[in-house]
Amino acid sequence: MNALNMPPWMKGIAGNGQALAAPILIIMLLAMMILPLPSFVLDLFFSFNIALSIIVLLTSLYTIKPLDFMAFPTVLLVSTMLRLSLNVASTRVVLTEGHTGPDAAGKVIEAFGHFLIGGNYTVGIVVFVILTIINFVVVTKGAGRIAEVGARFALDAMPGKQMAIDADLNAGLIGEPEAKRRRNEVSQEAEFYGAMDGASKYVRGDAVAGILVTVINVVGGLLVGMIQHDMGFADALKNYVLLAIGDGLVAQIPSLVISIAAGIVVSRVASETDIGTQVISQLFAKPQVLFITGGIIGGLGLIPGMPNLVFILLASTLIGSGYLLQKKAREKAEGVATQEAGGAGGGGAAGAAAGAQAAPEQEEATWQDVLAVDTLGLEVGYRLIPLVDKTQGGELLKRIKGIRKKFAQEVGFLAPPVHIRDNLELKPSAYRITLKGVEVGTGEAFNGQYLAINPGMASGTLPGMVTTDPAFGLPAIWIDASLRDQATGMGYTVVDAGTVVATHLNHLITSHASELLGRAEVQSLLDHLGKDSPKLVEDLVPKMLSLSALQKVLQNLLAEGVHIRDMRTIIETLAEFTPHTQDPNELTAQVRVALGRAIVQQLFPAGGELSVMTLDNRLERLLMQAMTSGGGDAAGIEPGLADTIAQQAAAATQQQEALGVTPVLLVPGVLRPLLSKFLRRALPQLKVLSHSEIPETKTIRVTSLVGAQ
Repeated sequence: MNALNMPPWMKGIAGNGQALAAPILIIMLLAMMILPLPSFVLDLFFSFNIALSIIVLLTSLYTIKPLDFMAFPTVLLVSTMLRLSLNVASTRVVLTEGHTGPDAAGKVIEAFGHFLIGGNYTVGIVVFVILTIINFVVVTKGAGRIAEVGARFALDAMPGKQMAIDADLNAGLIGEPEAKRRRNEVSQEAEFYGAMDGASKYVRGDAVAGILVTVINVVGGLLVGMIQHDMGFADALKNYVLLAIGDGLVAQIPSLVISIAAGIVVSRVASETDIGTQVISQLFAKPQVLFITGGIIGGLGLIPGMPNLVFILLASTLIGSGYLLQKKAREKAEGVATQEAGGAGGGGAAGAAAGAQAAPEQEEATWQDVLAVDTLGLEVGYRLIPLVDKTQGGELLKRIKGIRKKFAQEVGFLAPPVHIRDNLELKPSAYRITLKGVEVGTGEAFNGQYLAINPGMASGTLPGMVTTDPAFGLPAIWIDASLRDQATGMGYTVVDAGTVVATHLNHLITSHASELLGRAEVQSLLDHLGKDSPKLVEDLVPKMLSLSALQKVLQNLLAEGVHIRDMRTIIETLAEFTPHTQDPNELTAQVRVALGRAIVQQLFPAGGELSVMTLDNRLERLLMQAMTSGGGDAAGIEPGLADTIAQQAAAATQQQEALGVTPVLLVPGVLRPLLSKFLRRALPQLKVLSHSEIPETKTIRVTSLVGAQ
C-alpha cells in the first residue's frame, strides 16, 4: 500500500508518529507495573535504560547552551519513571522466581550481581550504598541547588533582559521577528531552570526509592525463600540478596549517569562551544600553569617512597605540553609580526619612491585636492578601531547597515551612507558623529566593557565609571564584563560599546532627518513612486510644483517628526492644493491634515483615548492677537508671555511623561506652526497637533491646561 492509497486515519498516524511516542511510552510504563514480564523482556528494558542514560549524558556534553536541550526536565521525569517501573517489574520476578537461581530475573541482573560485585553480596551492598550516597548527597543535591539559584536569577533578570531587547529593537539593531525570538528565549530560560529545579526532586526521590526497594527485596526474598520454598537461610540469603543488589545496581548506575548529565546542563555557562572543547581550551591554555604543575609533580616524584615512575612520567608530559603550547604561541606571534613588518616596509618604500619623484618639482594643485564633505561621518579613536574592523570581528558596520534599513522602512527614505574613519586627535575611546562635516554628537565607548543604563527603576549601585547615556542622557555606569549579569538582575539596561555608538548614531540620524533629505533623495523618492504611479508624479513635478518646493514640504514634515512613508497621500494632497497656494508652510499644513491618522498612530500606537494638553482660552486669545500684530511670527509674542508659555509647557510635558504618555499639545490650526516652531528648540519631545489633524473616531482627554494660571 503506497502513501496515496492509505486511508486518512492511517495517514494521520504516519504523519504524527513522533507525537504518538509519548502516549505509547506512558502506556508501556503502566503495563510494566501491572503485567508480569518475562526475563528476556526485562533484559531488553534494562539495556534500553542504560543506553538511554548514556545518550542523555552525551547530549548534555555536546549541548552549546541549556535551552538547546529544553526537553531535559521531561526526559529526566520519564527516565525516572522508567527505572521505577523496572524496579516494580523486576521485584515481581525476583520474589516469584528467585528460588530457581541467580538468572531468575534475567541475564542483566545476573551479570551485575556476579561480574560487577564478584558474587559477594557484602561487596554488593557496600557498592550500592556508595553509589546511592554519591547520587543522592553530591550530584543530585548540587544540581538541584544550581537549578534553584539559576531559576531565581533568571526571573530577577527578566525585566532587564526585556528592556535590553527593546533597546536593540528601537536602535534598529534587530527586527521584530528577532526581538520576538529573544523574548521567547528569555521566558523559556526561566521556565527551564524552574522545571529543572522540580525535576531534580524526582531524581532525589528515585535514590531514596532505590534504597527502600532493595531493602524490601532482601527482606521479602528471605521470607519467600524460607517460608514458601523451604530454603535454608544461607541459600536464601545468597540468592535473594545477590538478585536484589544486582537489581538495585542496574537501576542506580543509569540514575547516577542521568544525574551527572543534569548537573552538567544546569552548571555550564553558555558559550559558542560544547563543554568538552570549552574545558580543554580553558584548562590547558596557559603554558605557565603546566610548567608549574609539572615542576610540583616532578618534585613529589623525587621523594623516596613515592611512586617515582608515575610522578616523573606525568611531570614530563605536563612540561612537554607546556613547551609545545609556548612554541605554538611564539610562532603565531612571529608570523603576525612578519606580516606587519612586510606591510610597513612596502608602504615605506612606496612613500620613499613617491617622495623622490615629487622632490624635483612640486605638483600643481588640481580639483582632485578639493575633498567632498561627507553627509554623515563617524570618527573613532584608536581603541574603537576593532569595532569597525571586520578582520577583528567588529559588528558596528553590520549594525549601521541595520540602522539605515530600519530608518528607510520607518521614516520613508534612504539615509546617506555613514563614512567611518579613525581620528588620532580624539581620545583613545572617544568617537564623534558629524553631519555635513560639522560635529552633532560625541561620546566615549570603552571596548570590552558594558554600559549599565538606569532606566529609572534600577536598584543598587555598581562599581565602575559613572557617566550618562550619550543618546538620551540617562544616568549610566561603565562596568566590567563580569558584572553584566548582576547589573541585568538589578534592573539596569546593559549594552556593549558597539551598541552605545549605534544607538547614539540612530538617535542623531532620526532627529536630523530633515537635514539628510536633499534633492537627490527627493528625486529618488519620486522615481521610486513613479514606477507604480508615473502619471501622478508627472502631473505634480515639475508642472505644478518645483522640486525645491516639494523638498521644503518634506523637510517641514521631517523636522516635526512626521514620517513620509505615505508619499502617495502627500503627492495627491499637494496636487489638490498647489493650484491655490505655493507657500510650502501652507502646503505642509494641508499635508499634515491628510496624514492625521498616521501622525496620531505614530504618537499613540496603543490607540484608544488620546491624553493631550491644550491651551487656556485666555492664552489662546492672546496668541491670536499676537499673531495678528506680529505677522504670524513668534517674534510678535511678548517676551514675558513667551517665557511663561515655555515654563508651563515644560511642566505639563514632565507631567505627561510621568504618566507614561507621549506629550502632545493640541491647539487650533492657526496657532500650530507658531507654537511648534517656538517650543521645538526647548522641548523637542513635545509634539504640537491641530484639531483638524485628529481623526473623528478618536476620543480626546485633556490632562492639563497651559496658561491656566
